[in-house]
Amino acid sequence: MSASRPIPTNLISGFLGAGKTTAILHLLRQKPADERWAVLVNEFGEIGIDGAILAGEGAYVREVTGGCICCVAGLPLRVGLNLLIAQARPDRLLIEPTGLAHPQQIGKMLTDEHYRSQLELRANLCLVDPRKLGDARYLDNDTFNAQLRLADLIVGTKSDLCDAQDRQRFEQLLAALPTPRPAQEWVAHGQIDPAWLDLPRLERPSTTAVVLDAHHHHHHGEDDAEPARVESVRLAAGQRFVRRENAGQGHYSCGWLFAPDTRFSLSLLMQLVSQLTVLRCKAVVDTSQGRLVLNMESGALSVSPTRSDEAGRIEIIDSEPLDWDAIEQDLLLTLQ
Repeated sequence: MSASRPIPTNLISGFLGAGKTTAILHLLRQKPADERWAVLVNEFGEIGIDGAILAGEGAYVREVTGGCICCVAGLPLRVGLNLLIAQARPDRLLIEPTGLAHPQQIGKMLTDEHYRSQLELRANLCLVDPRKLGDARYLDNDTFNAQLRLADLIVGTKSDLCDAQDRQRFEQLLAALPTPRPAQEWVAHGQIDPAWLDLPRLERPSTTAVVLDAHHHHHHGEDDAEPARVESVRLAAGQRFVRRENAGQGHYSCGWLFAPDTRFSLSLLMQLVSQLTVLRCKAVVDTSQGRLVLNMESGALSVSPTRSDEAGRIEIIDSEPLDWDAIEQDLLLTLQ
């Protein structure tokens, strides 16, 4: 890539469980063979599951974990971006903010004077699981609504699982958005068309902007919440596993990072995960069936192979604090 050419850059936004990581995996598998793509991943949890999954596809990945990349005066975002640009020199940059991140501040930063000559911000894709549109926790969430209003393309995901009522709610949601309205598409299994990345950005009036109190947006008064950081949690010498917790915006996470030689019983782990009543549980684990990704969302558990060599990561997110000690004890019983 010519040093004088700005890097085409896309935000892939969407609320928790919308299918962002699956969509990015599909995009990476469709990228031109002669191009180098990089992904900046922001995760609410501390352990870094999505980054580990995406790294298995040969992309250059940099993580910002434990918070929201648009907070802390933008420092984690800037550090992560600068490192990724310098090390990868990518032909395309994808940014996956946490589902709890507000896109306006991210977009504003990506177009400021510092990055104006380095990045060319293209279409902002917002992914929506239409099955969630009957839930007031989504419809009344400020961040969810901001993601919709600032999108250039809204993609209804998991179309194979949606019924007629889900589709009607999705259409009604888009019809209620202010003009200019974003384009819309439907996909199953995250099969985003790479051509959508280069759709034109919408010109919106300044009144579309959403003004936020950054402290309220990120921590909702939780003074003990930790700031986002660029590097993932690591094990100390001789440590078998480490646990990290995070809280903010009415959500709570707990994650575990295990030593590289840790192997899980797939049947026991699936049984444990299936019994959890949580918003999300995602894992990259080594089992007798190989290295796998477990993804449990809204009670539905999926298992798929992965080429990631960073197995031994498990993260749980819920809207209530849980008995993490008890869950950890159950988790240790699934080890082989």
